[in-house]
Amino acid sequence: MKKIISIVFILVLFITMNAASAGEYTGKPIKAKYASGQREGDFMTIMGRKFADHMKEWSDGKIDIAVFPLGTLGTTKDITETVQLGVIQFAGVSSAWWSTVVPQTQVMTLNYLWPSEKVPEVLAWIMKKGEFMPLLEESYNKKGLVPLALLYQGWMWLSSNKEIKSLDDMKGLKLRLMSSKLLVENYRAYGAAPTTMPFGEVYSGLQMGLIEAQINPVWAIYSMKFYEVQDYITNLKNETIQGIPVVNKQFFEGLPKNVQQEITDFWWNQIIPAGKFFDDTDAVSATKIKKNKPNIKFNVLDDATIAAFRAKAEKAYPTFVEIGGEGSQEILDALLRDIKNAKIALGIK
Repeated sequence: MKKIISIVFILVLFITMNAASAGEYTGKPIKAKYASGQREGDFMTIMGRKFADHMKEWSDGKIDIAVFPLGTLGTTKDITETVQLGVIQFAGVSSAWWSTVVPQTQVMTLNYLWPSEKVPEVLAWIMKKGEFMPLLEESYNKKGLVPLALLYQGWMWLSSNKEIKSLDDMKGLKLRLMSSKLLVENYRAYGAAPTTMPFGEVYSGLQMGLIEAQINPVWAIYSMKFYEVQDYITNLKNETIQGIPVVNKQFFEGLPKNVQQEITDFWWNQIIPAGKFFDDTDAVSATKIKKNKPNIKFNVLDDATIAAFRAKAEKAYPTFVEIGGEGSQEILDALLRDIKNAKIALGIK
């Protein structure tokens, strides 16, 4: 009998807690648009739909956020511009693309910043306890934007037509990168010949030989079928990709405080789950690639080779201070301190 009462009590408590978390918004109806920098079925679009569903449930249907995958409201560049104008209210785009709007974001693309493990946990620590995020947020605010979180989207892998085992193999490599001046400088430091190109043109660029290689997480290499026209996929262990969900500042500040808080809490709570999602997704994607193209070769650089790459990469750090905009030195210093402190707090070597 006591066991039954306990079960009933737990069920009632669970229902009560769920009821308390829904229908908490009693204000006027709110309509908004969320534009994703990724296609239907990819992470930032999935997260946009999850965000829209959460806000709708929390508000008892009063907050209605329409989600638009990449291409439905223009290119990634179009998205970053229209969210500034307030034509759309939310956007989920990678840090490299935000760098074209807020140059201070380029600090996220510096190579060999992050530890080789627990990157999502480090990002969560930085978001909650670090000095870096308030400084970065200030830079976004000046452009009429508010960054909501830093979401790990996996390690960046280099797919290529030749095997990459050393710095010598990078010399003259015609490599496609996202549109970020600092990202280009990173790979020039390795001896490559980087170029920028719209994401949708990369496959044909590889196929026609306009480029020999490209950089993306494994899930994107699978999703966009780049592996079909490449023979090697290599992890230099040099950079991760972060997605940054952003909201128009004027729109956000016009929302009731409890809605602002719910939006912030939602995105902060996605940081750790996003990490697991991408590690799992990359593993599944790698398996599918190998099944579809058994002769393709995956490789991770060894520690000695990574040390040689790291020495080159660190020479690009001063470039960020030159091109990163107002407060870039302070932002870089804060991020380096935060990463160091996060590693100590999390027991990462």
